[in-house]
Amino acid sequence: MTTRGVLYVHAATSALCPHIEWAVAGALGVRVKLDWSAQPAAPGMYRAELSWQGASGTGAKIASALRGWMHLRFEVTEEPSPGCEGARYSYTPELGVFHAVTGVHGDIMIPEDRIKAAVVKAAMGEVDLEEELRRLLGAPWDEELEPFRYAGDGAPVRWLHQVV
Repeated sequence: MTTRGVLYVHAATSALCPHIEWAVAGALGVRVKLDWSAQPAAPGMYRAELSWQGASGTGAKIASALRGWMHLRFEVTEEPSPGCEGARYSYTPELGVFHAVTGVHGDIMIPEDRIKAAVVKAAMGEVDLEEELRRLLGAPWDEELEPFRYAGDGAPVRWLHQVV
């Protein structure tokens, strides 16, 4: 099954830009050349977007190839496909990787066991339930990435299709 998605590189240093292209090319199996533009939310940083098409799980491959890099903020989305839910990956150097399963309308779907675990932790006084639910929904990542998303409004998007 094939699916599609988008890689949003919200902020990267100029030195990282070619390495990001190489890493994404390795995940997609095709040459990648991103159109980099200045990131107004972080002077001296650059941003790019890439729409891709590939096998289910390609979003995870892209996120895995980019995770752990300092001076990089990104998101990867993968649309649901027959037999597979969608996915969203967000990354910041301070927070690390956030992964969420998404439904056909883009809503984050939190597995029942994770909700039950949050309720138990809250009952034991280990966490605040509201804050834990915010974390399960990716709110800390959204709050950190929102200025970078807003600064990217109106940026061009390129389509790249993986050879399957």
